[in-house]
Amino acid sequence: MSIQRDKWLQYRLLRNGASLAGRLPDTQLLKKKSLSKMLLHYRSVVLKPRDGSYGRDIVFIQRNGANAYRIQNEKNAVTIRRTEKLLQWLRSRNRGRGYIVQRRLQLAQIQQKPFDIRIMAQRKRGSSSVWNVTGSYAKVAARGYLVTNVASRTIPVLEALKLARIGDRSLLVKAERIALLAAKRLGERYPKLRQVGFDIGIDKNRRIWIIEGNYQPDLRPFRLLKDPSMLRRILWYRKH
Repeated sequence: MSIQRDKWLQYRLLRNGASLAGRLPDTQLLKKKSLSKMLLHYRSVVLKPRDGSYGRDIVFIQRNGANAYRIQNEKNAVTIRRTEKLLQWLRSRNRGRGYIVQRRLQLAQIQQKPFDIRIMAQRKRGSSSVWNVTGSYAKVAARGYLVTNVASRTIPVLEALKLARIGDRSLLVKAERIALLAAKRLGERYPKLRQVGFDIGIDKNRRIWIIEGNYQPDLRPFRLLKDPSMLRRILWYRKH
């Protein structure tokens, strides 16, 4: 089965795994009813293209009062009044692309900038191979940005947890365990899948969330780390 880069399909695959359902932020297909319901329930949501990558075209919406919305895309922010105007604005942008709407997580921060964690899970050739964590790093959002894809810096996870004062190695071990469960679940659907780069969020209450999995993860950030051992391990798994 060919691997589909579809955030909505991936969400449903992971949600159907009983051990993972509680690790996924509430997510719906973007429709007028689902957007209104989500904004009423959460006040702040994230819109993502189903086929998106590298954080492009992600839109943050926050409800301000009864019928006003603050919209942020990259560094640009605008306030729109009335839900109909909001939907018109979204339609003018998405040009027929499918979007999902997701509860916005209140991610832990370093110097008032949100961060999340990239965890690489890989397995050797053969669908019976065991998944392993081969690398990880933390992505700290650039000033003024809400997405960590526009990162001000890439740092080791343990350093990030220490700077954010939210945990230690035991929290990283727990996050890795969750990533491996998710990789196994996706691997059952796609027997030829051999690598997933998971974006893992930790909120201010230290709860671990699966933001999404990337099937073609960018390896450049691993080259920025002082310790080259993770990159070597990742490249070894790609060959074997």
